[in-house]
Amino acid sequence: MNTLAFLDWLTTPLQHEFMVKAICVSALVGVVCSVLSCFMTLKGWALMGDAVSHAVMPGVVIAYVLNIPFAVGAFVFGVGSVIAIGYIKAKTRIKEDTVIGLVFTGFFALGLVLVSKTPSSVDLTHILFGNVLGISNEDIIQTVIISVITLVTIAVLRKDLLLFCFDPTHARSIGLNTAVLHYILLSLLSLTAVAGLQTVGIILVVAMLVTPGATAYLLTDRFDHMILIAMASGVFSSVMGTYISYHIDGATGGCIVVLQTLLFVIAMIFAPKHGLLVRAKKQENTD
Repeated sequence: MNTLAFLDWLTTPLQHEFMVKAICVSALVGVVCSVLSCFMTLKGWALMGDAVSHAVMPGVVIAYVLNIPFAVGAFVFGVGSVIAIGYIKAKTRIKEDTVIGLVFTGFFALGLVLVSKTPSSVDLTHILFGNVLGISNEDIIQTVIISVITLVTIAVLRKDLLLFCFDPTHARSIGLNTAVLHYILLSLLSLTAVAGLQTVGIILVVAMLVTPGATAYLLTDRFDHMILIAMASGVFSSVMGTYISYHIDGATGGCIVVLQTLLFVIAMIFAPKHGLLVRAKKQENTD
């Protein structure tokens, strides 16, 4: 592809207002999800992210029926799913990973039932797969508000959240309220899941909450660098995924997540300290 063809490839989508909106929103969601994914990766909360992102679905449908912001319904059901997980784990002999699977599939199934029985002028199946190309101005405002709340909260509580994720025992010993930090992080997770609904939908939002952080974790041992790398990865895959979906007429959410996964695979193979190639060379030298 020569330079003129590449410039045409880049500029043609920008002639459409809906594509400009989609690219900007995708980039913003990419930033928010990437920052939060670093904490999810450090905490080992991939399954919890999956649970919360799926559990918000009935809340979104109920919020639509009651004509209230999606974020309210999602927040209630997201936090509610976490409380349910904690209660079942405490009252039964079932292990946490099993409880998470039970709760999020139950909530998700309830959401599917509500979608199928809710008369709507809006295609609520977009909750599943995202619809960033058709995002409304109201949804853009909601996404911006959620993003600002999430990023400001993380910026203010960054050191406390980092210590809580890295070593909760030490955090507790120096007087931090780890229970409050636990629910703050889960609340941010619930809100961020709503932002991700517009771009990739519930089914794929967990990838945006896990993959950028996992990719960055392979490339650096410093958390501040990890956040920057994750953000770069998230924004690049979100913007380029939206471009690619336009040119191939494919699902936007799917293109974004596939691109994120490719970046992870590249990092997994070629990471300078933790990549498979470096590990293989070290093994050869050892042998």
